[in-house]
Amino acid sequence: MSVFAVEYVYAVGSEATRDEHRPKHREFLAGLGANGDGPSMIASGPYVDGSGALLLISSPTQAALAETLANDPFAIHGAIAVLRITEWSPVTGELAHHA
Repeated sequence: MSVFAVEYVYAVGSEATRDEHRPKHREFLAGLGANGDGPSMIASGPYVDGSGALLLISSPTQAALAETLANDPFAIHGAIAVLRITEWSPVTGELAHHA
């Protein structure tokens, strides 16, 4: 499994959409890794300025992760304007064991 840094940039004017779908979005993210063979959540949270969020997810491949994230309620309902997925190697610190 590789670790990926995922950046969501929220669509302009999507506040109401995010508010409406936030419970299902968080449920979706919390369920990542529940079946043991796909992408698994390491950490996630929104940027304080409300512009987007950062997610750290382990996944067998970037393609598998992108396919999974397409099912995020925020993606389905158009709250995400930009999705950026970058493979990341946590070399030191509390997350280093994921490398």
